[in-house]
Amino acid sequence: MASRRWFLLVAWLLAAAALLGGSVTPTERAVRLLQLNLCASGQAGCYTGRSIDEAARVIRATRPDVVTLNEICEGDIATLGAVLGEVHGEPVASGFRAAPDRPSGGPTICGRNGQPYGIGLVARRPAVPHEVVGGAYPVQDPVDPEERVWLCLLAAVDVCTTHLAGFDPQAALHQCQHLFGVTLPALHRRAGYHPTIVAGDLNLRYGAPPDLRDCMPAGYRWLGDGGLQHVLATTDLAEPTMRAVDLARSTDHPGLLVTVGLTGPT
Repeated sequence: MASRRWFLLVAWLLAAAALLGGSVTPTERAVRLLQLNLCASGQAGCYTGRSIDEAARVIRATRPDVVTLNEICEGDIATLGAVLGEVHGEPVASGFRAAPDRPSGGPTICGRNGQPYGIGLVARRPAVPHEVVGGAYPVQDPVDPEERVWLCLLAAVDVCTTHLAGFDPQAALHQCQHLFGVTLPALHRRAGYHPTIVAGDLNLRYGAPPDLRDCMPAGYRWLGDGGLQHVLATTDLAEPTMRAVDLARSTDHPGLLVTVGLTGPT
């Protein structure tokens, strides 16, 4: 089995808590997560050619601990990971999952550079082993050649991202139900349960059919952009807070900057 690492931030703060006799407050023990859909394939109508540079600017301005990324090319992980490493003065951990292309049997390809296209994440490098896992959903939009995938960094807090079916809302709902009802419980059984954050463009709305709430299990809190991007965090984490981040019209979604305390309510 692949190795696992704790988030460096978590390890440092837990050590600080011990040294300070438990005086570290929940707001000091927190993960800052930045969710971005960058429309960076070079093929979609929302492509501007500016979103990667704008994402780099936002990472420098907001200094997140982890960035979840949708609609990117594989090389964008190294580009934005280098920015995050520069911000914190340390190496980063990262993962990428290509979206399969059904007709070819290979990965979906970015039109702008010929690289695999999909989802990813970059995070402050954990201090001890971690595991990055991902996969494709068993239910896909039968018309869209791009198959949708999920990706998780398993650590003291498990962080996942996904980009669900964009043209078939029922397929997106089935994928969401599989993620929360099958994939995450299976990961928790195999690797051990940890508090969990899921961020991404789910192509579902909260409170409108097909409703995100139909796949959101008990034990999760929800935050969203009022549209199709959502962040869900388990209730054993403290109440999350969120603000939208302007991406200067470089893509068709705002960024979401979420702060989640590592100590939940007692």
